[in-house]
Amino acid sequence: LPLLPTTPLLLLAAALFLRSHKGLYQWLMNHPKLGPYITNFMVHKSIPLRVKVVSVGLVWVTLMNCAVFIADNWILRIFFVLLAVAITIHILSYKTLK
Repeated sequence: LPLLPTTPLLLLAAALFLRSHKGLYQWLMNHPKLGPYITNFMVHKSIPLRVKVVSVGLVWVTLMNCAVFIADNWILRIFFVLLAVAITIHILSYKTLK
């Protein structure tokens, strides 16, 4: 889903796996790519700089593409720009993991 950052979806998956299937939870937490990402966010409440840059960049590319090529009126274009601003503020509100 291009409009949703990865972190909330990974945290939701971890929470649901924890409540439903301990084996899947352990697999997710021990996954070489996803596990450290979830653990860093849960422990430090921070996002690595590279992830912030990529996330904000993809949000802007995706939403500006929607605003320019998909939206057929100015209200939708303004909505896409405001949504990009809101998501950017949300992502940047977290500390940067060093």
